[in-house]
Amino acid sequence: MFDKYLIVDGSLRNVGPADAPSGFAFDAKLGYYRGLGLSMVEALDVTVDGAAVPREAIRFDEGNGPLSLDEMETAFDRRWPFGASATITIERSGGLKPGEHQLEFSQRLRISYMPFPSINSDAKILTIA
Repeated sequence: MFDKYLIVDGSLRNVGPADAPSGFAFDAKLGYYRGLGLSMVEALDVTVDGAAVPREAIRFDEGNGPLSLDEMETAFDRRWPFGASATITIERSGGLKPGEHQLEFSQRLRISYMPFPSINSDAKILTIA
């Protein structure tokens, strides 16, 4: 239902020094209407230009400091509110070249009353200036 809003338009950017980026980032929203504790986010998957990003290269920050996906599993005191943007940062030497990039983002969420995970995904072409 909210899948087309997961990737925030215009949010793709390189991170780190302009002459030597350490990666790239984009903003994302939660695909569940109530918000969710970070420990209930089972997976965040990112693909850029057809290449899957390794789990260990992904960092998540809802505004309280970046976490690896492994650290999110025990972040019992942190939440991702519905409608709030979080920053997804990918560690990748050199970042992304200027121009258009195909970005795919998927969330697998554990919802307490559902007997199966909620899987939400979005794909967009975004541009880095």
